[in-house]
Amino acid sequence: MIAHLKGRLDATGLDHAVIDVGGVGYLVGASSRTLASIGPVGEAVMLHTEMLVAEDFIRLVGFSSAAERDWFRLLTGVQGVGARVALAILSALEPTDLARAIASQDKAMVARSNGVGPKLAERIVRELKDKIGGVELGHAASSVAPVGAGADAVSALLNLGFRPAEASGAVAAAEEELGPGATLDALVRLALRKAAK
Repeated sequence: MIAHLKGRLDATGLDHAVIDVGGVGYLVGASSRTLASIGPVGEAVMLHTEMLVAEDFIRLVGFSSAAERDWFRLLTGVQGVGARVALAILSALEPTDLARAIASQDKAMVARSNGVGPKLAERIVRELKDKIGGVELGHAASSVAPVGAGADAVSALLNLGFRPAEASGAVAAAEEELGPGATLDALVRLALRKAAK
């Protein structure tokens, strides 16, 4: 798994950047918010990344913050939300605004994003409300996204080829069974058993 890239910004496009790391150019998909924040071409850059693996492709997605990456993981765990739609949502809303919209069930705010209709927006706020729980807004909003062993376990399953919804569902079930102090190893083992059923 590639957790982050540190190198020189070689080029940017509408929805991607090319990061030169030791002479190798990594094409990284990104939200417009991330692309606007990474600086000018030729400068040093560091992006948090998520590697998406499917039968017919391997793709890197980059984020200017770990919070944005964690929200991407949450969003792609919702049925009907792929990487492109998740990046459109993160282009339109900052993580704190997204947390606020979900906590208050404001589907209209989520529907402002390109490619998100009213039905999908409703599904996103409904499903993620359960995942983020009744978290206080404001400074705590950045801690709404999954962190630690749970997020790493989801990433591990994604790298093994599981779909985002399958990976997040299996890890959530494993976390519920094992409790909050579960180790990464225990979470991955139990999540794999639950996903195989």
